[in-house]
Amino acid sequence: MSEIKIGNTLIGDGHPCYVIAEIGINHNGDINLAKKLVDAAVTAKCNAVKFQKRTIEVVYSSEELSRPRESPFGSTNGELKYGLEFGKKEFAEIDRYCKQSNITWFSSCWDEFSVDFIEQFKVPCYKIASASLTDDNLLRHIRSKGHPILLSTGMSTLEQIDHAVEVLGKEDLAILHSTSTYPALYEELNLRVIPMYKQRYGVPVGYSGHETGLSTSIASVAMGACMLERHITLDRAMWGSDQAASVEPQGFAHMVRDIRLVETAMGDGVKRINEREVPIMKKLRRVDTIGSGE
Repeated sequence: MSEIKIGNTLIGDGHPCYVIAEIGINHNGDINLAKKLVDAAVTAKCNAVKFQKRTIEVVYSSEELSRPRESPFGSTNGELKYGLEFGKKEFAEIDRYCKQSNITWFSSCWDEFSVDFIEQFKVPCYKIASASLTDDNLLRHIRSKGHPILLSTGMSTLEQIDHAVEVLGKEDLAILHSTSTYPALYEELNLRVIPMYKQRYGVPVGYSGHETGLSTSIASVAMGACMLERHITLDRAMWGSDQAASVEPQGFAHMVRDIRLVETAMGDGVKRINEREVPIMKKLRRVDTIGSGE
């Protein structure tokens, strides 16, 4: 049985689904909003929260940064990107607050400098975003840190995923099925990829969802996902590109509750007569030709 360990928590078949609240950039550059999102994840009984880190001038070209784009931060895409980016002061506060709140945090890093920056906080793992799956140098740099890796696979072919797995190696690796549309349509989700990944790669497989509802994320757990990531927001109507594909606090709590109910209901696959069925059987069954033994 393949499994990975994040902090003190084992993740894989036979273990409870590891639920990640993706804060990402839904904090809108506001550390107080980030802390409220951490609080919401804690209340929902999530295992971890995840942020994002970019070195803006490395990830984006000067042409892209100068592109017109209206936002609360200004009139260019660069002003938006810099406005959303947390620095050392903010991440130090995130680290402190998550420790105080007893919840794990980590980040997806979009460039090597960001990996080195986040490494100072001794995070327990790294997430590789779908957009970074084909960046071999970044993959190798993240692997060099010696932490478990969560690999998202949206907008990627099987050949590209195979190559990324070859670059990373399968040790301490989990793969997350994902569809990189925001929000994703239900007909785009293709949850049957989850058991295919499990058979093809032999590593823990999870699901990173961007749909508007909850039912398909819960279904992913029944399909074999041992890890679930969804974006969290205080209000889906808030400004921000990821808000519409996110889940509000009450919905997040309901989703985690229903995941735990589904895990309980899955059972062990051994058919038996439950003790509470026996009096019903005696009351309703007229003929029993084989017997009611186990």
